[in-house]
Amino acid sequence: MPDLEEAIREHAYYLWLADGQPEGKADSYWLNAQHEILMTSVESATNTVARFDKVAAKPVRRARSGKGRTRAG
Repeated sequence: MPDLEEAIREHAYYLWLADGQPEGKADSYWLNAQHEILMTSVESATNTVARFDKVAAKPVRRARSGKGRTRAG
């Protein structure tokens, strides 16, 4: 997954910049960035599933055409 790796690399870089560019902590920044990106991804997927479940749980209303019913007269 080159896109995931690139996203982690970029996020780790921005975390490192925000902390003042300390030396010797590349692994820590990588793992923190990986954790944040994966958690965001899981939360997004969970929200998508929850929205889908909510939509799928709604009853479907069908239009009545009036055909097939007879009136007693």
